[in-house]
Amino acid sequence: MTEPSYLRETRAAYDTVAGDYARLLITKPPETSLDLAMVATFAELVKAADVGPVADLGCGPGRMTAHLSSLGLTAFGVDLSPEMVAVARRTYPELPFDEGSMTDLDLGDGAVGGVLAWYSIIHFPTEMLPAVFAEFHRVLSPGGHVLLAFQVGDERLHLEQGYGHAVSLHAYRRPPGLVAELLSEAGMDVRARLLREPEGLEKVPQACVLARKPVPVDHEVGAATHRRTWT
Repeated sequence: MTEPSYLRETRAAYDTVAGDYARLLITKPPETSLDLAMVATFAELVKAADVGPVADLGCGPGRMTAHLSSLGLTAFGVDLSPEMVAVARRTYPELPFDEGSMTDLDLGDGAVGGVLAWYSIIHFPTEMLPAVFAEFHRVLSPGGHVLLAFQVGDERLHLEQGYGHAVSLHAYRRPPGLVAELLSEAGMDVRARLLREPEGLEKVPQACVLARKPVPVDHEVGAATHRRTWT
């Protein structure tokens, strides 16, 4: 099967910038306290559910994978770019990283308790998001959570420069309501949304959406009965 052009251009762009991207983001992390609070909440929910490790999808050089590990989670990273994976493995040799696409993950059904896609859905055309979210739903165990971060807007950008390199790459800004709706259509329960104003070099508002894969009703009833026994 012929690989879609958006995957080829994304891989090529991130292979090109991998080293400089990693150096800049390690020295100047872009996350705000609000962003980190959402990640911390996600981590606590995943730990409480205790249904599997966390997959950092589109992990880049592994920064957020390492951050998840520091929060007490068993985490691993997956990225489309071989160069990004190589940087992540060198930087965090204690953590596992592999190449892969979010549209076709080499993971079993219900294999993970959490999915983090930290600004990594932004290069998928909108019409591909249902397939991406269906794959998230497939690999999540019931009771597992997904956290997405992305730029807010309603436009497609063509990027020609990145981290001091010439690239050719498309990026999509999206309304949080659309992302939440598509997650719901994929079978997720949306639990929270964060919309914040731009800070620093950011040009547009930023968003996070937190969702959960439902637990079958019979399991929920049993868990609720157990909780009432002890409270």
